[in-house]
Amino acid sequence: MEKNIRKISLEIDEHELKNNLEKYRKLAIDMGATDAVIVSAKDIPVDERVVLKCEIPRCFGYGTGANCPPNTLTPQETREYIAKYRYAIFFKKEVQPEVIARDKTTIKERVEAYQLVFEIVNSVESNAFYDGYYLAFGLAAGSCKHTYCGLEKDCLALKDGKCRHSLKSRPSMEAVGIDAYKLATKVGWDIYPIGSDAKPNDIPKGSLTGIVLVC
Repeated sequence: MEKNIRKISLEIDEHELKNNLEKYRKLAIDMGATDAVIVSAKDIPVDERVVLKCEIPRCFGYGTGANCPPNTLTPQETREYIAKYRYAIFFKKEVQPEVIARDKTTIKERVEAYQLVFEIVNSVESNAFYDGYYLAFGLAAGSCKHTYCGLEKDCLALKDGKCRHSLKSRPSMEAVGIDAYKLATKVGWDIYPIGSDAKPNDIPKGSLTGIVLVC
C-alpha cells in the first residue's frame, strides 16, 4: 500500500479515523489474515494469569528473548498503556492444527505462519504511523526469538542490545498479558487451545492472532 505521509495534527477527524480504521482492517485481510475486526481498546482483556502460563509450566521461550517474559512489559504496564488508546485492529490467521502443534515436519510452515502475523502487524502499524497516528503500536503472536532467530544461539538484544530484526521484532499479545483467547471469543471467533501434547486430529483448526492499537 502506497503511503501518503500526513502532517501531524492535534485534532483527530473522527470521520477520517473511522475510514482509516476500516482501511487498516482491510489491509490485514489483503495481507493474508483470515479475518480482522475493529475493537474498542477498553474491550481488550489483560490478565496476569496469561503471563503466569508462560512461567508455570515454563514455556520454551521464557527468558530467551527480549520480547518474552520476564523481559518485556508487565500486565500492569500493558493495562496502563492500553487505557490511553481508543481503537485497535485485531486479526487472526487460521492455519492447519498441525502447523501450530509441535511437529518437526511442519517447522517451515509454522515459521512462515508466525512471520506473516509479524508482517501484518508491522504493516498496519506503519500505515497508521504515516497517517498521523504516530503512537500506534502492535503486538504479534509467538516468540520473535523463535520466529526470526530460531537457528541462532542467543537473542542479541539481550546479549548486547542490538536486535537482529529491530524493526520486525515485538512481543506477542500473550507475552504482555493480553488474553487473546478471551478477546477472540468476544468478537465471535472460534478458537481452540493447542498445547504441547495436542493431537492435530483432535483440533478443528489453529489460530494465530495479532493486534495493533491505533489511537
